[in-house]
Amino acid sequence: MPNIKSAKKRVRGNAKKEVVNNTITSSMRTAIKNFEKSVKAADKDAANNNLNIAIQRIDKARSAGLVHLNKAARLKSRKKKMKNEME
Repeated sequence: MPNIKSAKKRVRGNAKKEVVNNTITSSMRTAIKNFEKSVKAADKDAANNNLNIAIQRIDKARSAGLVHLNKAARLKSRKKKMKNEME
């Protein structure tokens, strides 16, 4: 446990940021899984909708600095490719 006042504040701030970061990351992963399920079920409308949601969540995680730029691009590219192969 820190003794310095600023270090104590940092611990509190980090705890709050951890909650937000975990929420953003898990929502991204959930959106990706939902998209992949709709592709597996061959539901084009749901896949299209879920793809848009997944891309939004990936971009949000990227802008928050939780996902590297190249990983975000790779994820979006693979998901778009999955949707195009479905048609």
